[in-house]
Amino acid sequence: MVANARPEAAIPVSDPNAALSYYVDTVGLQLLERWDLPQRPMARLSAGNGTLALYESVGAGESRHTLMGFAVDDIETAVEDLRGRGVTFEEYDMGELKTENGIARVAGIGGAWFKDPDGNIVGVVEYGTST
Repeated sequence: MVANARPEAAIPVSDPNAALSYYVDTVGLQLLERWDLPQRPMARLSAGNGTLALYESVGAGESRHTLMGFAVDDIETAVEDLRGRGVTFEEYDMGELKTENGIARVAGIGGAWFKDPDGNIVGVVEYGTST
């Protein structure tokens, strides 16, 4: 049953209004629904065939790994588009993983990462042919 389900990423945020503004106005996702619950405000956004849930949490921004990624056909165009919308990409130099102009290429896979207002890491990936 779950094998046929559509996966949904869930990202903890400290300020649901600020996060919603960032993901809609800056990143360009579309708001599907929002719940202004007193103890756990939450929103769902659409991105392509997937969804993203934002929920208020004291654990926002504490992960040191990528929480979600956007798989794209052309990473250069996606990064350029997001930069034009105000997204700042991270630069990394960690052995085999080294970004140039925000994009790393390893074994035919391109990757770029940015942080949301809470510091949650979000990736953009282009899968290619392994070399």
